[in-house]
Amino acid sequence: MNSKLLMVLRILLALILIVFGANKFFDFMPHMEMPKAAGDFMMAMMATGYMLKLVGATEVFVGLLLLINKKVPLALVIIAPVALNMILFHIFLAPAGIVPAAVVTIITIILMYANWKKYKALF
Repeated sequence: MNSKLLMVLRILLALILIVFGANKFFDFMPHMEMPKAAGDFMMAMMATGYMLKLVGATEVFVGLLLLINKKVPLALVIIAPVALNMILFHIFLAPAGIVPAAVVTIITIILMYANWKKYKALF
């Protein structure tokens, strides 16, 4: 795959993760209207007192690794469950906001495919 395209996708994913992850700490983006089930899920995550901060810290950490191009295969393994949850959340609970989740998931899959040789030892 084209290395310049992979670099653009890696940086785009990094910036998305850093912005959305930082939002979980600083709450600078407007909240979208969500169906009741999605709102209940988000309220439950906030009620734990740590879960949204953990997800946000994970997103920022992975975003920074991707941005500085260090440990990219590891960063992608760390973010894969988060990306999967993002897309499933929007498929089942809040379909209106699926575009950013789909972008994150698709870019994650593309980058994992591009780094597949590094994962072969796991299988």
